[in-house]
This record gives sequence, structure tokens and C-alpha cells, in this order.
Amino acid sequence: MTTDVSAPARAVHAGIIGGGFMAAVHSRAARAASGALAGSASSSAGRAAEAAERLGIAAAYDSAEELLADPGIDVIHVCTPNTTHADYARAALLAGKHVICEKPLATNAADAAELAGLAAERGLVAAVPFIYRFHPMAREARARIATGDAGPLLSVHGAYLQDWLADPQADDWRVDPALGGPSRAFADIGSHLVDLLEFVAGERILRLNARTRTVYPNRAGRNAIATEDLVAVVVELAGGAIGTLLISQVAPGRKNALVIELSGARETVRFEQERPERLWLGRVDGSRLVDRDPARLSSEAARLSLVPAGHPMGYQDAFNAFVADAYAAIGGARPDGLPDFADGLRSARVTEAVLASARSGDWAEVAA
Repeated sequence: MTTDVSAPARAVHAGIIGGGFMAAVHSRAARAASGALAGSASSSAGRAAEAAERLGIAAAYDSAEELLADPGIDVIHVCTPNTTHADYARAALLAGKHVICEKPLATNAADAAELAGLAAERGLVAAVPFIYRFHPMAREARARIATGDAGPLLSVHGAYLQDWLADPQADDWRVDPALGGPSRAFADIGSHLVDLLEFVAGERILRLNARTRTVYPNRAGRNAIATEDLVAVVVELAGGAIGTLLISQVAPGRKNALVIELSGARETVRFEQERPERLWLGRVDGSRLVDRDPARLSSEAARLSLVPAGHPMGYQDAFNAFVADAYAAIGGARPDGLPDFADGLRSARVTEAVLASARSGDWAEVAA
């Protein structure tokens, strides 16, 4: 058994576009994966220089175009507002760079499909950080469902609740469709929930019925806000299981409460991101908690467990593992479960189905 996350044979030289919170997360993950933080670009040369100094990046470039033209850069991390993702990812692929693009990959499925096709055509590694897949106990949940011990999947339940927009005056660029795209709560966090649910279940959502609500149409001087604060979705999976999903950015007291629960005919498996060190397993004759102990987990869960049981792992560890696997793929490895642009396309299609259902009030099919 190995507990090593995949690592490339040589240092990957990374360029980061953007300088905010996600750029900081990406920079830490790149450094943990033994990557070389080679270049920074942002909305201006000044912002790029500031980000380079703050994040420990070797050089600042006057523009993203200049960064993409540098032959020494292997991979581009796109960490900019949502509506810019597709253009930056496309330009990076056309420049022959591998790409790690923040989600959503694109704010519409047509652009996401183009990018997925372009990455495949060019033979480039193109990944989207659906990083909750990289919690060891999420992998353990997946392994337990895959064995069939839980029995045929009957129902699923999921929620992703946050409160950072619960204050009616709270504001953020994601509120503006010109920067965040046509969906906010679902595209931002519901996409993570659906990706993790489908990844663990090993099945896709076939159809859904969604309702959205904008609780505060006016925020901090913004009027007639159209993007949603919360979403409720009924889903039907390919194997016949049915379930419910709730997504909210206005749930007071909930900071990052991502939960999935899958019930088979014999056992229920529950993973909570805010308590990522254990799984809850339920059966008719009793329930139990399974702690993250590499010696007793599936091989993939053990691989992602970098420290012994009792030494907590969390969000940044999961992000580090994602980037390490992406860099390993650049080196020719094929790590299991690496989310790529096809997964980004999948997310865009689910998002469009949610919005279409919310508009019509009817069930919507999710494109394969």
C-alpha cells in the first residue's frame, strides 16, 4: 500500500492568471506538488506584480497573452471571474499549454463542449478542480458503493449550504451575471454537489425538476439581481434511484456544509465535508462511524491519506492532491478520478438543465 499522492517526474512550470482567493489556493497546491510558480498575470500589470509578490511567484507578466507566449510555462491555472474562464482556457490550449481551469469551465454548455473537444484534439491535460473528490473519505464512500455491499442504490440526498450572502447587504462579483454568469448558487456550489454525488454513486442524473429563488433582489446598490440565492432539485439517476438536492448561499450559520447521503437496499453511506475524517454507515441493525485510517481503507482512499489516522486533513489537502494528480497526468500518469474538461462540460449541462427546469416548472432531461 502506498500513501503517496502522484507526483510528476520533473517540476511543472506553472503560470497563474488571477490573483484572488482561488489563485492563493492554487499557488499553495502547485508548491505542494513540487511545481515551479513561474509566472503571474492579472487584470493589469500592477495587479500581476502584487500577486506575484504576495504568492511567491517568480515573475509578473504585463498581460495574460504575454504569459501564454512564454515557452517555459507548462500549465496555466485560470483563477479569474467565471465569464472569463472559457476565453482564457481556449487561449491556453491554443498556445499548447496544459490547463487547470476553475469552475465553471464555461457559463454555457456550447463553450464547455468546444473546450473539451479542443483539449482532446490537442492531447493536453485539462482539469477542473472538483476537489471534494480528493477527500480520502469521499473516495472511501465511492469504493464502498462500487463494491455493491450497500445494495442497489435506492435514494440519494445532498445539500450544500453556505451563509456568506445571508446578509442582504453582502455583495460579491459573482452576483453580477456579467462576471458570474447566468447561475450563481448552483454554478458556484451546486456544481460541486452534483459532481461529488455522481462520482461517488457511479451513476449520472438523467432528469431533474428544479426551483430557484432570489431572496434578495437588491444588494449593496445592485438592483434587480437575477442570479439565484438558493436552489431545490429533485433528481432521478440512471439506475432508478431518486433524490433531493438543496443548495443555498443564504443559510445562516452554515459555512461550507456539503453533505451527500446514498442509500442502498442494505446500507446508507453519508459523507460530510465539514467532518471529512469519517463516514457514517447505517444499517437496519445499527449504524457506525468509519474513521480515516489508511491501514483500513480502500487503496484510493489510502493513497490520498498523507498523514496517519487522528491527524486531520482538510480542504487544502484535497486541493493539493488534485493539483498533484493533474501534474502527474502532465508527466504521463493516469491517476484515477482526475476531473477533466469533460467533467466541466457535464457540470455546464446539469446547470443548464436546472435553469431550464426552473424557468418552465417542468422536468428537464440532462444531456449525456
